[in-house]
Amino acid sequence: MAIDWGSLILLAGALTAGGLFTGFLAGLLGIGGGGILVPILWELFRFVGVDEAVRMHLAVGTALAVIVPTSLRSFHAHYRQGAVDMDVLHRMGPLVALGVVAGILIARVADGSVLKSVYVASCVVMASKLYAGGARWRLGEHLPGAIGTGLVATVIGLVSTLIGIGGGVFISGFMTLYGRPIHRAVATAAGFGPIIAVPAALGYIWAGWDVPGLPPASLGYVSLLGAGLIIPLSVLTAPIGVRVAHGIDRRKLELAFAAFLTLVAIRFLASLLLP
Repeated sequence: MAIDWGSLILLAGALTAGGLFTGFLAGLLGIGGGGILVPILWELFRFVGVDEAVRMHLAVGTALAVIVPTSLRSFHAHYRQGAVDMDVLHRMGPLVALGVVAGILIARVADGSVLKSVYVASCVVMASKLYAGGARWRLGEHLPGAIGTGLVATVIGLVSTLIGIGGGVFISGFMTLYGRPIHRAVATAAGFGPIIAVPAALGYIWAGWDVPGLPPASLGYVSLLGAGLIIPLSVLTAPIGVRVAHGIDRRKLELAFAAFLTLVAIRFLASLLLP
């Protein structure tokens, strides 16, 4: 089959800009993964004319592929510092992985509106917590029993797979609700990144195998061109965002990210109601 070089060049240009912007935002707001990348990829794929039927799946699958190397590196760094709560990782890891499998199966049969709806709901939850700011919610001093923790772990794996994130924001939030120190919670959450991102990215490749309407240089629902460009470019511009962030009050950054999530939720909700 002949390569459409025009489409390929347009896609590469759009992804280059998206990679630079994603890295800057990740450094500025202190968060990466799907929280930022999925809506940017969705808009880029819309700009280059990717079929609506596969656009959301491709954005999520590509975001998961992008966070594989960063999640592995992050976990390794935290593990070497001895900051990871391995008991929580061993307790919740298998059930998070079970949720990932369920998410892949849903993504294979669901259309883009389902993934968008889950993303909108997740944005609302995350933005609400950020708007609440310094409120220290706590449900107890110890994690729930096996059934409660298992249910939470499975849902986290499922939702993270459907919205293209490593699950860190959910895991760390869950642990702090039950009295775990924030630094310990963040370090442990990093351990769940590879558990989610690696099988989920492979699952999106499988789920989108031979699906029509995908852009050039795609493997299933993963844009190899996108991942190949965004990973190094985001690494390049993230330090710039970090330097800018150091001159801004932390609370203002929280509100900025909350506003970003709110705008994304409104944008996706509008695309659901007004296709």
